[in-house]
Amino acid sequence: MNILIIDAQGGGIGRQLVSAVKKALPDEKVTAVGTNSLAASAMLKAGADHVATGENAVVVNCRRADVIVAPIGVVIADAMLGEITPAMALAAGQSPAKRILLPIAHCDNIVAGVKELGMGQLVQEAMEELKAVRESCCK
Repeated sequence: MNILIIDAQGGGIGRQLVSAVKKALPDEKVTAVGTNSLAASAMLKAGADHVATGENAVVVNCRRADVIVAPIGVVIADAMLGEITPAMALAAGQSPAKRILLPIAHCDNIVAGVKELGMGQLVQEAMEELKAVRESCCK
C-alpha cells in the first residue's frame, strides 16, 4: 500500500503522521510531500521513505497513492495560509486514493459537527482509519 502524507507550513502534523504510520504499519511505504521545504524536511526526519516538495510533487503523488492522509485543507484551494494551490486541492480531491483527512479548524475552514480533539487524538484516529482501509483493500 502506498501511503501519501501531505502537509504544509512547518510540517508538524505531517511529522506526527509519518511517525505514527511508521510505528503502526512499519512495512508500508510512506511518501511524504510538503508544500514547502520545511514541511518536507520535518517529514523526512520523521522517517518517510520518500520525500518531495511542491505543487507538482503533490499532483504526481496523488495519482500514485492508495491512501492520502492529511489535514482537510489539502482539498481546499488557498487553505493553509495559501500554501494549497488550486492544482493541489484538485489533485487531492480527484485522486482515486482513499482520503483520511484530519478536521483541522484553521484558516477559516471549520467542519461543523466534528468534536474538538487534540492533535495526538486526531493522529491516533487517523491510524485506526488507515488500519481499517488496509484491512479492507489488502487482504
